[in-house]
Amino acid sequence: MTEEDRKPPSDEARGVFTVPLVGGTTGGGDGDSSTTSEFALPEGLAPPKPVAGESETTSEFALPEGLDVPHPPGGDSEGSAFSTPRTYRAPAFTPPSGIPVVSLTKDVPWQDRMRTMLRMPVAERPAPERLQKAAEEGGPAVPRVLDLTLRIGELLLAGGEGAEDVEAAMFAVCRSYGLDRCEPNVTFTLLSISYQPSLVDDPVTASRTVRRRGTDYTRLAAVYRLVDDLSDPETAPSLEEAYGRLAEIRRNRHPYPGWGLTVAAGLLAGAASVLVGGDLVVFVAAALGAMLGDRLAWLCAGRGLPEFYQFTVAAMPPAAMGVALTLADVDVKASAVITGGLFALLPGRALVAGVQDGLTGFYITASARLLEVMYFFVGIVVGVLLILYFGVELGAELNPDAALGTAEPLLQIGASMLLSLTFAVMLQQERSTVLVVTLNGGVAWTVYGAMHDTGEFSPVASTAVAAGLVGLFGQLLSRYRFASALPYTTAAIGPLLPGSATYFGLLSIAQNDMDAGLVSLAKAAALSMAIAIGVNLGSEISRLFLRLPSGAAGGRRAAKRTRGF
Repeated sequence: MTEEDRKPPSDEARGVFTVPLVGGTTGGGDGDSSTTSEFALPEGLAPPKPVAGESETTSEFALPEGLDVPHPPGGDSEGSAFSTPRTYRAPAFTPPSGIPVVSLTKDVPWQDRMRTMLRMPVAERPAPERLQKAAEEGGPAVPRVLDLTLRIGELLLAGGEGAEDVEAAMFAVCRSYGLDRCEPNVTFTLLSISYQPSLVDDPVTASRTVRRRGTDYTRLAAVYRLVDDLSDPETAPSLEEAYGRLAEIRRNRHPYPGWGLTVAAGLLAGAASVLVGGDLVVFVAAALGAMLGDRLAWLCAGRGLPEFYQFTVAAMPPAAMGVALTLADVDVKASAVITGGLFALLPGRALVAGVQDGLTGFYITASARLLEVMYFFVGIVVGVLLILYFGVELGAELNPDAALGTAEPLLQIGASMLLSLTFAVMLQQERSTVLVVTLNGGVAWTVYGAMHDTGEFSPVASTAVAAGLVGLFGQLLSRYRFASALPYTTAAIGPLLPGSATYFGLLSIAQNDMDAGLVSLAKAAALSMAIAIGVNLGSEISRLFLRLPSGAAGGRRAAKRTRGF
């Protein structure tokens, strides 16, 4: 054999990764290997040949025979992190406590049904009953349903509704169109909602910001009727019809004109002055001061000034009226005039809503609402203190004890009912609810007078019990009409607002008696909290003893978001 015959073939003729034969040879005659690889298996350690029909390669992660997952037809495309894996199979999951059966019929108000399901984990919520119309048409577009839901929630939140009730309404709208895996979230100025069809589908999220707030309980009641119709499977309107009704609600004018609201503010201040011992002259003076302050506040609002300055300006005329009567040596109770003017300005609605949000676990929204109440109250304090300070400097002798007189019980009940009626007009309530809330306000003042004047209970305890009855009756009336409880409770707590305690505190501060002033303002704050907690407690008591969604596991679930029992 020549020298050139012993040279190995070139790379073009033979690859360096040629698989060696069993025994370590690559070819050649007489079993002689022309080349030997250092990675070749030694002779006798060759892997056994696969049996006919067996896969060439096996893995410890391979599925056993008979458990192969069928592959979709066509070529594989690039997948998403949220797409369903090819080997995924939905498990038949049942919670340890079982899946509760919640009745979706109209045997109870939709507020209770939606609130019960919102307080359940997502995995335990029953699927909604799909409407026949939605099933035939393939269902509405998810983004449009979420947009309608946010618009409805915006009207409710801007009207002063509590955060939990707004979430319940948003959840009811989504479920009425078959979107069950929804999570609404409500804060003071932002509403958001997220919908995820399943655990492996991409979620859809939308949000909306509430920039303007207005008190119109007629519009609030119309929105509740729309949500109630959407929750009824028999009369549920289509998506286009719901949009049309929502646009009509937005276009509707207020039920009372601007001059009517001004007159209502004056009558409210006059009625409040009678509650603290005022006579006819005091009634007229307080009414004129409140009407002038209301017009000045409207003027500031038209110029775009923030609400802080509106409250400051509105608080000045009633205080100026009382100081002017004192300087003119008119034999009237000037303190009653100023106290009556304060009743028309105290933000009782925002206070009740803020405390309610805090008690139900919406702490961010509650903090924002209470901060808003604090700003309004500071604005009132600034306006009244400016007038009182100049009045004291001019020699006005304002005696806090002058407003401690009381009128006849029947006159007080009549004044409290007039106060509630005018308060309802200022809140733009429907005419059908004005009479009911007027009677509720009279009941509240009767209970307060019986406990405080006759029974000699503390004013805080008497206020809390009276406000609790207001909340109880308001919740019962709202359940009867499937509406919001605000129109039946907010105006009824008007006679209980701490106008006199607020005025006494401000007057003591203006006279450099800081200790007495702070004590009186602390009493006003305690009365305000008693009103808010009493209203919320009355509403909760009504839900405890009334019929719940049938089969709800464990009864009505508490709004528990922190550790507890």
